[in-house]
Amino acid sequence: MVKLTISASDGRPFEIDAAPGTTLMENAVRNSVPGIEAECGGACACATCHVYVDEEWKGRVGPPNDIEKDMLDFAYDVRENSRLSCQIKLSEAIDGLKVEVPERQS
Repeated sequence: MVKLTISASDGRPFEIDAAPGTTLMENAVRNSVPGIEAECGGACACATCHVYVDEEWKGRVGPPNDIEKDMLDFAYDVRENSRLSCQIKLSEAIDGLKVEVPERQS
């Protein structure tokens, strides 16, 4: 299992044990993390699963691809560490990942 911590916009942490190969978004939805709307269901066709990757983890998670970058243009308060959680596939390499949900989604 891959451990992750998703902090809601109010600071409340959600500590989740997730299966490798699933996405961060799938696990956020499955665990009712507030603020992850995931309107497109993980197709990278909206920006409602936007998260901020903790600086410590940014390098291991990697940058967004071109399609994700285009979708992030529609997200609220995009930062250098912004990612769409539907595009973060979980693996043992990012066991312990920490992300934060923005104040609102687009």
